[in-house]
Amino acid sequence: MRNIKICIGILLLVSLGMGAYAQTGPDERLFEEAKVLIFDKKWEAAQDKLDDLLDRYPQSLMKEQALFYRAKCLSEQAGREKEAIEAYDSYIRGVKVSDRNASLIEDSEISTIDLAYGLYEKGERRFLDAIEGRLGSSNKVIRYYAAFKLSYVKDKTISSRAVPVLRRIIENEPDAELKDRAKIALLRVDPGALRAVGDDRSEAHARILKIQVFEGGKKKIDINIPWALADLALQAIPDEEKSVMRKKGYDLDRIINELAKTKSTIIEINDADSVIKIWIE
Repeated sequence: MRNIKICIGILLLVSLGMGAYAQTGPDERLFEEAKVLIFDKKWEAAQDKLDDLLDRYPQSLMKEQALFYRAKCLSEQAGREKEAIEAYDSYIRGVKVSDRNASLIEDSEISTIDLAYGLYEKGERRFLDAIEGRLGSSNKVIRYYAAFKLSYVKDKTISSRAVPVLRRIIENEPDAELKDRAKIALLRVDPGALRAVGDDRSEAHARILKIQVFEGGKKKIDINIPWALADLALQAIPDEEKSVMRKKGYDLDRIINELAKTKSTIIEINDADSVIKIWIE
């Protein structure tokens, strides 16, 4: 008797579930099917579902989310980066203020920055405008991210446009990790710009890391960097890269430790064609 009751209960639950599914609108069903495909990373199939939803139900309450996830699907498909940027832009510009989802808007902006930088690396320099234009965003997450990303651009006339944002992060941001990231980014763009930025590590800041490179007995490179910032930059180098350099005879961790012991220590690296001297004053 108990088993019969359990079976009846299961049948009732299934019946109720099917009834609820039947009451779900066709646009909602398409959206849920697309989300399942997205979870399985079947980007093209999910995009097809979303395109179907947007074509057949332009007034759907799911429209705003569908536009966002469609852009997401495009961004995950190789060779469709430009379409993805356009799709994110359509979502950002098209969503009503009353319907805005701050998290999705922020995600769209960050994704656009990443896509634009990827296209720049492939030779599409015009997409740097999409990054530079976000340096003035009212959202600090987007503004900071744009500045960090722009700092990797090799053309200093472009990457230097991130300097004002990076300096404001260093001067005003309470988060120590973000301040350090900004210092490393600024070091990539213009080490000289760091001199005008205050640092609460006054003793370390007063010490200068000096690097000189000689080739054929002639000085080719002469670099002076505040030690606090140099130490920060050296420690930010990924462990994999440090490992590669160790195999070539350059142990950065050892160099940092040796230099930190005393300002009179001079590290000298010699090879067949050059001499590198590193010390702190």
